Amino acid sequence: MSLRTLERDAPSLFKHGTSPTTRVLLLSALSVMLMLADVRFKLTEPVRQAVSVVLFPLQWAVMQPVGWLSSGKAYFGDLHAAQAEAVEARRLMTEMTIKAHNAEQLLEENQQLRSLLGLRPRLVVPTVAAEVMYETPDSYTRRVVLDKGQVAGVEPGSPVMDDVGVLGQVTRVQPFSSEVTLLSDRDQVIPVMVERTGVRGVAYGDASNLRTDGMELRFMPNDADVQVGDELVTSGVDGVYMAGLPVARVIEVERRNQSPFLRIYCEPVARLDGARHVMVLTPLNVLKAAHVPEVQPSVPTPQEAKAQREDKSAQRRAGASNLPGPGAQP
Repeated sequence: MSLRTLERDAPSLFKHGTSPTTRVLLLSALSVMLMLADVRFKLTEPVRQAVSVVLFPLQWAVMQPVGWLSSGKAYFGDLHAAQAEAVEARRLMTEMTIKAHNAEQLLEENQQLRSLLGLRPRLVVPTVAAEVMYETPDSYTRRVVLDKGQVAGVEPGSPVMDDVGVLGQVTRVQPFSSEVTLLSDRDQVIPVMVERTGVRGVAYGDASNLRTDGMELRFMPNDADVQVGDELVTSGVDGVYMAGLPVARVIEVERRNQSPFLRIYCEPVARLDGARHVMVLTPLNVLKAAHVPEVQPSVPTPQEAKAQREDKSAQRRAGASNLPGPGAQP
């Protein structure tokens, strides 16, 4: 056998090449260089776009079952919510129908009683719809500005309400705008009445920093029947607010031994921060002055005075003639 046929190279076991550590370092350096070049020069952006275009149909096909499942779940959830809302709406409609029927009956009875007693009909308070434009930037007051003023018929001192309750009172009127002081302002005062018991009081804006948008019912004696959860409404004794308008809700009653008065904290029922559309009511004193004329005492003329004296004399003679004589039998 010829020696040339034998393999003269060293076996692979003994071959020497680049070490794994070196290869790792080289590949890492290459990766870092490629990333820097991609960030700097956007080298792989065309490749990314081409790959995204190619893979988009596959992504769309994979996401379709997920979308169908989400849509089906949302559909059944919305269907259940709609059915529940429909049931609740029917219940509320029934309640409102009963309340409307009772209100019509009470209104008719009220009109009949007023006509029997000869009382003056209740005044209809005109209102002006307005929109809250912005809140004043003064951090020491709680006031908002409306887009209606003197031109629209807004009067100083007018009560302002949202769809829930009393919001505040107009304190400054401009030709095309007006400024409303909210109930939580420290200078705002409103006469109220506890709806449950009829106890009257005065509610002030809470000036403490611990209770934002709060109110305080002051000067209530310690034995007053006021509980947490009581509703406060306007009493109407000031001649500005109509009686019965919702104002606040009692959230805390503190009895103090060292003071003869309770400390009562209230929460306004109106949305002082979220109100956008409001109603401006005409003050009762302005309304009464415009609709109720002053009654002047009537002075009878001499002819009328003479006729009245003659009528009285005739009545006295008629009464005397109807008396029984001395010999009349009973």
